[in-house]
Amino acid sequence: MTNREELVKLANMRMPFGKFKGRFLVDVPEPYYVWYRGKGFPQGKLGEQMQLMYEIKVNGLEELIRPLVNR
Repeated sequence: MTNREELVKLANMRMPFGKFKGRFLVDVPEPYYVWYRGKGFPQGKLGEQMQLMYEIKVNGLEELIRPLVNR
């Protein structure tokens, strides 16, 4: 898979559980990712995507992801 395909997949991933269930990962507030960073991200692909979204958000890059969301 190309980097662009991975970014499109990340942009369109929805939170599958918890307080923000059903929201696109990019729409989940940054403090939630900060909390998970301290607690530990889930195992597997979702955890990897959440870690990447954490990095995107703390660096203020979410506006680069939003145009890739299929709403």
